[in-house]
Order: sequence, then C-alpha cells, then structure tokens
Amino acid sequence: MTEFDIEYLNLCKKILTEGVETENRTGTNTIKIPSYYFHFDLSKEFPILQTKQLFFKNAITEILWIYQAQSNDVRWLHERNNFIWDEWMIDNDGIYRIYDKKTNKLIDEKKFGTEFAYTIGTAYGWIVNMYKLTDYLLNTFKYNREDRRAVISLWQNEWLKTAVLPSCVWSSEWDVTDGKLNAWVHQRSCDVPLGLPFNITQYSVLLSLFAKVSGLEPGTLDWSIKDAHIYVDQIDGVKTQLRREEIYNKLNKYSVSDLKKLKQKLEDKEFESEINDEEETILKIIDIILNPEKPYLWINPDITDFYKFDNSKDLKDIKIKQYKNMGKIKFPITQ
Repeated sequence: MTEFDIEYLNLCKKILTEGVETENRTGTNTIKIPSYYFHFDLSKEFPILQTKQLFFKNAITEILWIYQAQSNDVRWLHERNNFIWDEWMIDNDGIYRIYDKKTNKLIDEKKFGTEFAYTIGTAYGWIVNMYKLTDYLLNTFKYNREDRRAVISLWQNEWLKTAVLPSCVWSSEWDVTDGKLNAWVHQRSCDVPLGLPFNITQYSVLLSLFAKVSGLEPGTLDWSIKDAHIYVDQIDGVKTQLRREEIYNKLNKYSVSDLKKLKQKLEDKEFESEINDEEETILKIIDIILNPEKPYLWINPDITDFYKFDNSKDLKDIKIKQYKNMGKIKFPITQ
C-alpha cells in the first residue's frame, strides 16, 4: 500500500469512530468531523490509492477541464468518456433538476437559462477563465518566483447564485522554495470516499505539470479540509476498503513462498470459476506485496507549454505508471 492509503484510511477510521451524524442539504445524512489535514512530499511518493481502484484518467481530464480548457461545459468531459459531472449538469432547456435516487422522481429544480445548458453554471473552469487564474499562476512561477501572493480562489461570491455546485476545492496557495513548487489546497466540503481520492491525485498531477513547464521540481502538497464526511449510504463501501487494509497487513507478514502457494491455490480455484470477491481481492493484494513497486507519474519531457499537454481521452503526455490496486468499490453519488 502507499503512504497515502495509510493516512487516508486513518481519516476514514476517525470519521467512523469519532464523527457525528448530521443532516445536510442533500437529504442523505453524513458522518462528519469538522476538519482534517494531509501533507505530501511529491518527491517521495505520488499519492494514489491502492486499496480501491481510482479511475485516474477521469481525475486528470477533470483537472485539465478546469485549469487547461477552463470550461464548465460537461460535454467536453463526455468527449473524453468522463461522466462524473452528469448529476450536476443543467438540462438543455436551462433547468437543473434533482431526482430522488431511489424513485427517480423529481424533487427539486432551479432555472438557470438556456445559455447555461449542458454546463455546471458559473463554477470551476468558468471562474478560472473569468479571472485568468492559470495564466496568473504560470506567470508567477516563471517570472516572479519570490512572490508570496500566488493565491487563487474559485469561490467568487458574485457568481455563486449561477453555479450549480459552488467549488468544494476552492482555494490554493503556491510558492517556490529551493527550486521546488509547493501548494496548499483547501477544501470546504469533502466527500471522503468519492471526492477526496480524486482531488488529491489530480492536484498532485496539476502541481507536477505546473512545475514541469516552469522549470521546477514538484515539492510538497498540503491539503486542509473543512467538514470531512462520509455519507451514511457509503459506510459499507468504506468498511470494505478497511477490510482490504486488514487483509493486506495480515498477508504482508507471510513468507514469499507461502504467498506464492496461496496465490497458486486461488488461481487454480479461479480457473474453475469458483472464486469469490474477497478471494479475487486477495489475489490482487498478493500481487502488490510480491511486486511492491510504487505507482509514479510520467510527464512527456518534450512538452514545455501547459496548454499543449494532450487532453484527449488518451492523455498521451500524462500517465500514471505501475499502478496496481485492489479493485473497484462502488459508492453512491449524492447530489
């Protein structure tokens, strides 16, 4: 497992053991703690979870949608097989609708106007483009590295009313120290099972891309959270992930020969189509233990312009290599 897995699962345990059940605007209660903090040194490890599969292409195309394409148009994501914003997309008649997850009945709607059709309104990439935030940061990293004002905010009060979902990851502060680019990112509301793994991985990519085109090395990423929560319908999935950590810790004490014997036994069973979900997970865990190379980020060394990184569904210039994981866990999405 990665160090990120360990720290992330510590947060999950803290929420489940110390958190308070709270009502919120969505109608699905959360278990929450008021705040949390992570620190990552990107020179030592690229943070991506192994205890569950992270669909990192979606994470990367989303961050490029915001900071490179500077778009709020969800169809841009669709062209890249990314559908993570569909629940917050305004319909073609300019109305945003919320449906009950169980009955699919309409429970709320808000009129935005047809000019906002297929978008998420004035949020995220729209704000970046409105205030030219990417250009501001890149110019600072290249020409004014001692500046202590490299701060951007996606939370702009004048545009909140026409945003479907005001930015959850809403601010970042950046600095250059000893040739390394560092960032402090703040998240006002954190869906720990679904949003957080995406957000940390994608901002680690963004920092690394900014560093690459600015002639810098990736440094540290600090991440502060206000309202870290797990929705009550996500608890079973989190427990599945915590169970994977238990299995990993147990198997990690086995000898190499014993692990290989267990692997062979399970593969023979798999051949007979008799393997269950946990046994399939065990096979993946054994592979991670026997082949413990860490995942890492590869960036095309020939690209020197942030806007020239390939943002197609192939992501030819940005890849996460050696990524092994313990399999997918499906979590409900809450609007």
